Amino acid sequence: MSSPLLSQMPINTRIEQHRVSTARHITTTHKDERADPQDISLLVIHNISLPPNQFGNNYIDDFFEGKLAADAHPYFNEIHRMRVSAHCVIKRDGEIVQFVPFNQRAWHAGLSSFQGRSKCNDYAIGIELEGADHIPYTDIQYKVLTQLTNAIMQAYPKITLGRIVGHNDIAPGRKTDPGHVFDWPRLRQSLTPVKSL
Repeated sequence: MSSPLLSQMPINTRIEQHRVSTARHITTTHKDERADPQDISLLVIHNISLPPNQFGNNYIDDFFEGKLAADAHPYFNEIHRMRVSAHCVIKRDGEIVQFVPFNQRAWHAGLSSFQGRSKCNDYAIGIELEGADHIPYTDIQYKVLTQLTNAIMQAYPKITLGRIVGHNDIAPGRKTDPGHVFDWPRLRQSLTPVKSL
């Protein structure tokens, strides 16, 4: 018997005008224009939970929209003024929420570098998984992440298998997400590389 979550998994995920067809869309001001929208060439996987290690609420949405109430939890007093965002969040139940169209710059990577090139926000897409470094992600999150990543690679062919990384890879020593429990072999083996012409 299949899980009720699996039956809710989005199908036919596509990128249409830099937006995910199966996502819930939320507008944020925590974004700006890319210097070169043709230079989208890196996918960065993150995790986030608000409060830490707690799931299933709307605090991530509020945080990326700049509406997080400082008094809702003691931890929020430290972070509620931060202006950060990701292109998409994949919730524990597989829902995709898109905050920033892919042709615009989301503020997810911070101080970062990949293969000697700094400022990863300029050329990266940031995907957040609702989770924590030490808590296993859900099966539906892996399935949806696979669908979304395949659609991203199709729409932005400069993002190849070797250019899909964790936040820890572009900010070593500063960031640890998506954490030691993230199953990189599972993701990589499930992806369909785009064939070059």
